Amino acid sequence: MEDILRPIYQERASHDNTLGIIKIEKKHKAATLTDNFDVILLMIVKEQTKPIYIKHYQYEDKKAALHIVSEQQLKEWLLLGSNRKIVEWIYEGKILFDRNDYMEDLRNELKDFPFYGRKIKIGLEFAKLIKRYMDGKAFFETGQYLDAFNHIVHSLHHLGRLSIIENGYHPELTVWNQVKQIEPEIFKLYEELIKSEEPIEKRLELLFLASEFLIFSRTPVGAEHLLEVMETRDQWSMDEISNHLEIVHYGVDFSLLLEYLIEKDFIQVVEIETKGSGLFHRCYRIEK
Repeated sequence: MEDILRPIYQERASHDNTLGIIKIEKKHKAATLTDNFDVILLMIVKEQTKPIYIKHYQYEDKKAALHIVSEQQLKEWLLLGSNRKIVEWIYEGKILFDRNDYMEDLRNELKDFPFYGRKIKIGLEFAKLIKRYMDGKAFFETGQYLDAFNHIVHSLHHLGRLSIIENGYHPELTVWNQVKQIEPEIFKLYEELIKSEEPIEKRLELLFLASEFLIFSRTPVGAEHLLEVMETRDQWSMDEISNHLEIVHYGVDFSLLLEYLIEKDFIQVVEIETKGSGLFHRCYRIEK
C-alpha cells in the first residue's frame, strides 16, 4: 500500500510548512494503536488553519488515514498527555520525511523526558487522581457503590500513570503492563479491586484505606508544580491562580486539588475583609 500512498506524502513533503512525516502500520496485537486502520500517516506542519486535519483512504481491502497536525497542537498533546497514542506513533513510526532532523530530535526529546515537562505532567495527573478519588469517596459514603467503583478504578489508573511518569517514562496505552513492572504495589491494589470475590462495599472500603496512604505519600511530588508557581507571589485569588498560564491546564480538576492541599496543610487560606460584615474574600498562599 505504501506505493499507493507515496504520491500523497511526497507531494506534501515538498512544502516548506511540512516538518516531518511518519508511517505507523497496524500490528495485530495492538490494532487499536492505528484505530484499526492498516496504515496511519502522521504529518507535522509548522502551522495550518485547523490544528488537526484528517483524511481517510481506501485501496482494495486496505484502509489508511492521513493525520496532519500543527506543531502547536502536537506540543499541547505532549505537554498535557491528552492524546496517548501520539507518543507511541512517534516512537513506533517509520520516518518517511524529516526536515532538519525535526522528527529525530523529537524522538530523542521524548526519550530523555525533560524534567520540567515531567513535573507539569505529574501535576496534571495528580490533579486527575485527586478528583477521581474524592468523587469516588463521596459516592461511597452515600452508598452509591457502582459509581464509587467506577471512580476508584480511574483513580488507580491515574495513580499508576503518575508512578510511571515519576520514574521517567511516558505512560503507554497498555499502562498496567508498565505499572506491574514499576510499581507492583499499585498493580496489586488494582487486581484486588477487580478480581476479589469480596462484596463490592468491602472491596471499596479496603481500597480507600490503602489508597489514602499511597496518595498522601505522593502529595509532595504531585503538588510540586503548583506549589512552585504559587511561591512566585505572596498570595493568590482563585481567579489569579486558576488562570495562570500553566495552571489553566489543570482545568476542572483544579478546584478539588486546591481543597485537598488545604486539608493536608500544603496551602493556607487567607481571609481578606470585604465591605460586607463578616464576609471575607478567600485567597491562598503556600503554608509557612
